[in-house]
Amino acid sequence: MPMSTESTPASTPAPTPAPAATAPESKPAPAREHRGPGGNRGPNRGGGGGFRRDDRNRNNRDNKDQGDGPTMIEKVVFINRCAKVVKGGRRFSFAALAVVGDGKGKVGIGYGKANEVPDAIKKGTANAHKHLVSVKLKGDTIPHDVFGEYDGGKVLLKPATTGTGLIAGGAVRAVLEAAGVKNVLTKSMGSSNHIAVVHATLNGLLQLRLADDIAAVRKTS
Repeated sequence: MPMSTESTPASTPAPTPAPAATAPESKPAPAREHRGPGGNRGPNRGGGGGFRRDDRNRNNRDNKDQGDGPTMIEKVVFINRCAKVVKGGRRFSFAALAVVGDGKGKVGIGYGKANEVPDAIKKGTANAHKHLVSVKLKGDTIPHDVFGEYDGGKVLLKPATTGTGLIAGGAVRAVLEAAGVKNVLTKSMGSSNHIAVVHATLNGLLQLRLADDIAAVRKTS
């Protein structure tokens, strides 16, 4: 009688151990870029700021150009409005009387007309710059009494000691401040028209002469 054989289960292989988890490789943090006050990226050179060399040179050049120009005194004496009646209504135009000076003996008067006030002032100021003249001053006052006339305007100018101040008003004061006069006594007579008074004041300033100029004329004569 044949013997029954029992099937023996096959031996299973032993499980292999899982590989050990390795720590991720650490990477160096990227270097932070320096950002200057103006938002410019760049290395921190010489204490920071982030400005490029050409920017610094351009800024210095602009500041130098702004400081080299002479400072001019510009004053608007009077603005006149003129109305023209047309079929559709009235059209307005403006005229500006301006005075310009450097405060050191140069002064000019200009008159400009335009349909708008800013344009009229701009034209008057530009015209005054084209008509700058030099006047003779003795320190911060005028060397002697003088009487200026123009059309109906008449202006008397007298020198004053330091501390007196600029005793003038209206159009006369504007011209004297632009010319650089700080101590003077004035009297306006005749017409009160602004154009006449301004030109009368300038006429008086142009008559001023220093003692050296008068002595030189006497020697030559």
